Amino acid sequence: MSLLRPKRVAHAHCDLMCGVYDPAQARIEAESVRAIQQKYQDSDDEVFRQRCVIIKEQRAELAKHHLWVLWTDYFKPPHVEAFPQLHDLFWRAAKSAGDAKKSMDPASGDELLGLIAEITDIFQKTKS
Repeated sequence: MSLLRPKRVAHAHCDLMCGVYDPAQARIEAESVRAIQQKYQDSDDEVFRQRCVIIKEQRAELAKHHLWVLWTDYFKPPHVEAFPQLHDLFWRAAKSAGDAKKSMDPASGDELLGLIAEITDIFQKTKS
């Protein structure tokens, strides 16, 4: 059995060593959602608008995915102890991504971006 035992043990609080998780992925998708919502509002071309709906829904789903990966794989109980609002913040952000998925109102994209900015602020504090 001693042959199978590792000589060194690595410890990480997330799935991989830090540096692979970043809320920027969710932010980029949310920025796309917001931009598409505005382009939809600015257009009267029905074919273009239909494409906007399809692509915006895909981007909103990706934003939601990146938020959940960050929440479930990066943040751990000590982070929640230090920032007790995290659970509610992620819940609201995921709900906001769902709302943005259903809406062509740029205000829903703005709300999602604001929540991601709050998450980013906390994320940066946990990195130091």
